Amino acid sequence: MRRSIQTLCVWLISGVMGCVGLLAQPAFAQEPTLPKVIKLIVPFAPGGSNDVYARALAQKLSTKLGVTMVVENKPGAGGSIGSDMVAKSEPDGSTLLLISTSIATNAAVRPNLPFDPVTSFKPVALVAKGAMVLIVGNKTPYMTLQQLLDATKDKNNKVNYSSAGIGSIGQLSVEYLKAISGTQALHVPYQGIAASLVNMIGGNIDYMITTLASVGGQIKSGQVRAIAVTSLEKSKFLPDVPPAAQLMPGYEVDVWWVVFAPAKTPTVIVNRLNQAIRDVSQDADMQELFAKEGAEPMPYSPEQTAAYVKTEVEKWRKVARDANIQANN
Repeated sequence: MRRSIQTLCVWLISGVMGCVGLLAQPAFAQEPTLPKVIKLIVPFAPGGSNDVYARALAQKLSTKLGVTMVVENKPGAGGSIGSDMVAKSEPDGSTLLLISTSIATNAAVRPNLPFDPVTSFKPVALVAKGAMVLIVGNKTPYMTLQQLLDATKDKNNKVNYSSAGIGSIGQLSVEYLKAISGTQALHVPYQGIAASLVNMIGGNIDYMITTLASVGGQIKSGQVRAIAVTSLEKSKFLPDVPPAAQLMPGYEVDVWWVVFAPAKTPTVIVNRLNQAIRDVSQDADMQELFAKEGAEPMPYSPEQTAAYVKTEVEKWRKVARDANIQANN
């Protein structure tokens, strides 16, 4: 009898202690919160669209989120150095990446990158995107895209195009066009769009596809002709220029800017950042900034952004593979 009472007491005491232990635990696990200081990495030198967008976003997000967001430029290897640094950073929301379409085109022509643009990051938000424009030199006879395509199908015509270099979005865009339309043209790469424009205006280059921001002034001044945009529909920035998709259904090329976090960043942090970016991107001054690049803000969720980036990476990898394009370095 005494043993039974002792055993019962032990059970009761154990039960009470267990309850005390449970009461000492928090009622629920604490959700991850945003760090007080967030680094927004731009993997290019200051001055370009990536840098401009990053600084504008950082200023607005600092106020919106009550944090200190600092932009750091980490240029090198076509954006790979800064991108890899973010991919390998702590996945706690303290380090983010703002980068353009170049992360997809770079992966297409540089298969040995130390990171994968699809699996090494968690997409936070698609900041903005916009169409590119196909221009021809004024010394060419081409007034429409149809005339240009007809000329490039004739082997007797020595039609050429230029870009900012091997593996650039300009080269890949034209190679994509050539694949869909069954046309031919000789690629003449230059070190940057400025050199391409000089040679086009001088009569040495027939056509190229580039961003509206890089040639808007030359289009307005009449130094070059815009004969197509690369969006599926007409662009509000060039309303009188038809989309190439009218002649080549499905042909679409966008330039875009995205914010990435390291792959294992908590979803709650990603969602909060996404909503904040979507909110501030609707501000009038941000839309004006996007418009200078011929772009508009994109209200994509993280999931929509991930799907879009994956599709873009796959598209440019196929274009580069089919055209046998690899970067020189």
